[in-house]
Amino acid sequence: MPEVIPIGADHAGVDLKARLVHELRSLGYEPLDLGTTGTASVDYPDFAHAVAGRVERNDARRGVLLCGTGLGMSYAANRHSGVRGAVVWNDDIARLSRQHNDANILILPARFVSA
Repeated sequence: MPEVIPIGADHAGVDLKARLVHELRSLGYEPLDLGTTGTASVDYPDFAHAVAGRVERNDARRGVLLCGTGLGMSYAANRHSGVRGAVVWNDDIARLSRQHNDANILILPARFVSA
């Protein structure tokens, strides 16, 4: 059974999220898309809490969040017990966030990274 990875984004990250959902599937994971689905303005905490709550309850080992800068998602997700969300903008930061901080939610600043 493939690992389920919850993924959520606000309006700024919705396009990159769609690409990541496709990529996760191609790598053998089962992405659980928790929204949003359009570019209309939404409240990022709704999506941060949806993903982080699943990690906090051990319904998922790890998750992915996207917003414009990554900062808002980070603030909201890291309020959850046991969640260690890391804002990541390159391979080195991603690797170090896992190795040194045991990050369990990848947070991408959609306006500052490319697909």
